[in-house]
Amino acid sequence: MRKSNSVKKTRIKKFEETFHDKWSAKEDPKKIDVMLVNEACTAPEMRYIVKSLGGARGLRGKTILDIGCGLGEASVYFALKGAKVTALDLSSGMLKLTSKLAKINNIKVKTHLASSENFNMPPNKKFDIIYAGNCLHHSNISQTLSKIIIYLKKGGIFFSWDPLQYNPLINIYRKIATKVRTVDEHPLTYKDIKLIKRKFEKTTIKYFWFFTLVIFVFMFL
Repeated sequence: MRKSNSVKKTRIKKFEETFHDKWSAKEDPKKIDVMLVNEACTAPEMRYIVKSLGGARGLRGKTILDIGCGLGEASVYFALKGAKVTALDLSSGMLKLTSKLAKINNIKVKTHLASSENFNMPPNKKFDIIYAGNCLHHSNISQTLSKIIIYLKKGGIFFSWDPLQYNPLINIYRKIATKVRTVDEHPLTYKDIKLIKRKFEKTTIKYFWFFTLVIFVFMFL
């Protein structure tokens, strides 16, 4: 049974890697407006994160690990706010695109090829902030949280946002946006949220996107 699970995990990881490599190959970093992506009305979670940290002043000089960085919009945005950012992803294509996006915006972002379940970093490497945007629902949440705790500084902050299984508009959007989804995705459940709360001394939960997603559905139709 363990061997079967291991083979399945390896297959899923390879699928995710290939899927996102192909996705990155279709993107033009010159067309990505980092400020717009992160400060538009369709990014309420990022506005909340920056505000809760005290704005750009609160990010300046902070070390941030962006797990599952994807196209790199968040990594580059944090760097533009003055943070020292490491972008982690299992897709080498996404990391190359992140580097290009950083160069276009005249800032530096370190890239690191690894999965969310295994950061493959020295255990003494610590970060002030660990960010996982739209990432946990692609990963083994328990394993990912265990790694986050190892690499988070004492007093550090972990920020995450993901789709919730019980949001009807999320479910509509997921059926529509098939080109940006993978088959192994698993929107978070209340059980997952309880697990997250058990892992940290203090947690704050905010619900976004219920009405924001109406915009995406409207744009599609």
